[in-house]
Amino acid sequence: MSPVVTDPAQLPILFQDALNDGDVDTVLALFAPNAGMRTVTGELVTGAEALRAELAGTVLAHGQLTNVQRHTLVGAETALLVTDWTLEIDGPDGERIAPTGTTANIAHRGADGGWRFTLLNPLGTV
Repeated sequence: MSPVVTDPAQLPILFQDALNDGDVDTVLALFAPNAGMRTVTGELVTGAEALRAELAGTVLAHGQLTNVQRHTLVGAETALLVTDWTLEIDGPDGERIAPTGTTANIAHRGADGGWRFTLLNPLGTV
């Protein structure tokens, strides 16, 4: 079982570190049940299996994520996490690419006091 995340501002770095280590299970532990994520293609995926498939694709592309937290706003057991990111990956042609963006992510504090992502939007306001 993963440790309880008591500060929502830690979530982006924990996500980054686990993804960079190729540890999809640890990344998934940072999500609430039935959480969703908007992919960089604009598709919304929800639930553990869809998230696992999306994250595994990033790991297979040798993804290396860098997150820089911009804002963490907390109210009513909910947090808005705005994070600048760069994701180095192997593109379809094998060439290394490094797209960038700014997320607008939402996390919720559960009954155990731990914070988990409920919705990730790496495309921010796009």
